[in-house]
Amino acid sequence: MRPFSLSHLTAPALLLGLCLASTACGRKGDPIPRPRVAPQACTVRWLSLRELEVQLPHKDVQGEVLVGVEQVRVYYLPLGLACPAPAEVIARGEVILEQRRPDLPAPGGRIRMNLKEIGRPTGWIVVAAVRVGGVVGTPSPTMPWVNPGI
Repeated sequence: MRPFSLSHLTAPALLLGLCLASTACGRKGDPIPRPRVAPQACTVRWLSLRELEVQLPHKDVQGEVLVGVEQVRVYYLPLGLACPAPAEVIARGEVILEQRRPDLPAPGGRIRMNLKEIGRPTGWIVVAAVRVGGVVGTPSPTMPWVNPGI
């Protein structure tokens, strides 16, 4: 009997096959989309006692160009002892007005939000843009909400 030995040509071919097989191993299937990043804060200013002008952000918090915004929300928190942080208004407050696509302009555009029908007592409001998937962006600075009966 002859002992088993690889010829000079089969050893390199076998080594090359093992290298190709090990590099071809990887995730199979469709590529995973990159995670959505929260948008930057909206720029908000009062036009009148019950009307806001909101400029949508055009970048996300990482500085990348923002593709789109799904909705804009106005959060309300009743009056407390001190002005709350914007994140606290979102966490403890309630959504009092929401505007969704297709009624929103492209990122960087401006919209007017009419709050005349909102009958809440004196408190605080913030505005935040929301991306697809419910990713809430950085809230605007906290603004006072005046009781309409005053």
